[in-house]
Amino acid sequence: MKNKILIILILLLAFALRFYKLESFPALNADEAAIGYNAYSLIETGKDEHGNPWPIHFESFGDYKPGLYFYLALPFVKFMGLNEWAVRIPGAFLGVATVYLVYLLVKELFKKTNLSFSIYHLALIASLMLAISPWHIHFSRGAWEVNVSTFFITLGIWLFMKAINKPKLVTYVFCIFSFVLSLYTYHAARIIVPLLGMGIFIIYRKSIQINIKKWLIAITLGLLLMIPLFKDLTGSAGVSRASGVSIFSDPGVVARINEQRGRYENPSGFLARALHNKPINYSIEFLENWLEHYSFEFLFKSGDEIERNKVPNTGQMYLFELPFLIVGLIYLIKSKTKNHKSKKIIFMWLIIAPFAAALTFQSPHALRAQNMVITLTIISSYGFYNLLILLRKYSNRTKVFPIYMLIICMSMVFSFYKYSDNYWNNMVKEYPFSSQYGVKELVKYVTEEESEYEKVVISDRYDQPYILFLFYMKYPPILFQENHELTQRDKFGFSTVADFDKYYFQKINYEELIMEDKRILIAGTNEEIRDNLNIIRKIYGVNNYLYFNVVSN
Repeated sequence: MKNKILIILILLLAFALRFYKLESFPALNADEAAIGYNAYSLIETGKDEHGNPWPIHFESFGDYKPGLYFYLALPFVKFMGLNEWAVRIPGAFLGVATVYLVYLLVKELFKKTNLSFSIYHLALIASLMLAISPWHIHFSRGAWEVNVSTFFITLGIWLFMKAINKPKLVTYVFCIFSFVLSLYTYHAARIIVPLLGMGIFIIYRKSIQINIKKWLIAITLGLLLMIPLFKDLTGSAGVSRASGVSIFSDPGVVARINEQRGRYENPSGFLARALHNKPINYSIEFLENWLEHYSFEFLFKSGDEIERNKVPNTGQMYLFELPFLIVGLIYLIKSKTKNHKSKKIIFMWLIIAPFAAALTFQSPHALRAQNMVITLTIISSYGFYNLLILLRKYSNRTKVFPIYMLIICMSMVFSFYKYSDNYWNNMVKEYPFSSQYGVKELVKYVTEEESEYEKVVISDRYDQPYILFLFYMKYPPILFQENHELTQRDKFGFSTVADFDKYYFQKINYEELIMEDKRILIAGTNEEIRDNLNIIRKIYGVNNYLYFNVVSN
């Protein structure tokens, strides 16, 4: 009964950390707005924003987003309307559910381990650590497809462990079904899940052989569910995203090869070609990217380089977890278990988790490698668990165990407080462009004034402004579908919509715009529209940062 109360309290904490001010902080970004507006478009017309009926991948900004999150958001948009809550609730809810899943997974993984006291204590520690994890909280507080993908991957592995311990066909089916759903959710899962699947099937091959008929039935059903995905991946959806961010599309690798060969007397000679070529250089780049995900800088000091994916002065994990992680790794390696296969799964998952991120030139990447947080949390919790046992064992004679516990708890509370302060107070000030602050306020003002103007011109300085206007205006999808076109893709594989209706999204050239023979409302950045002009409105974000100056001709 005590354990049930504790896990409920942990889940309530996880819920509070993920749902508090969810509708307003951080500001809605373009990817989230695309999910919401496309769900709204499906409800209204049965087609996405670009007129595609019930797609598997959403064309969106030309990046063909996997569609499961769109469909998860659809009923919330239907019954709650097109707003931030409707878009973000699925991600936040499944973030909380993942905290509980880790509790269940740890119990299954360590079921046959010789622990010094209750396995429930270890499971509770792991769930608490994930509940307060900066990495997990960050991507639970938004419509991040990766967070949903991590939920399904974790669910799949837990169900696999359940199936091994208690062979039932229904468990096998739901295990495979969970992995398949992750493939429909996020691009990176399409690399991680097959590798995880091969790994766990190799580790548990004998157990699988005993129940091979049940597994074959489950896998066959899984393959049938993947037919629409396979068909879609043979088209534009299969290459669009990879072509923009993959290390194989990075021209720097080829440039380095040419530079390295140029140092030889005969750049076309055997030695130059054998030592400096694409397979070797791409492998080196992948290995370097992969190793960066385990660096102190990334995990404990400053986190991701991309502002949208990070909190100021905060790593992906708390610094106090470093000794726990080291102790956890040591004890896992040394541990003697009746079934050592569980720890093989943990280490295998830890190794595979950043593979997809390492295949891109933006590395280390907290978003694409988010499933790492599960294994790192489990290992860290296992270290914390064993450290407590060690301290209790050697402090019994001196009665200082409560002092050790007080120091550890104070360290955890201080770290959590520091992270919370950075998240709620510093992030929006230090990273004013980490999300699209000010756009909601601009849309509100512009829609109140638009009837006075023939044309509205908005700066494209901030990411994909058109979709945020569609979202906040609740612009009729049927009108948008008939009255827009995507631009050519940029070097990262993205397209945009330059205009719809009377709205135009472009770099602001005030001198040219005022020469037009139309009544125009213009909203630009402070650099595009200087204070010496006749500004009729200044648009600030919730951080009091000036995002737009509004003028007219």
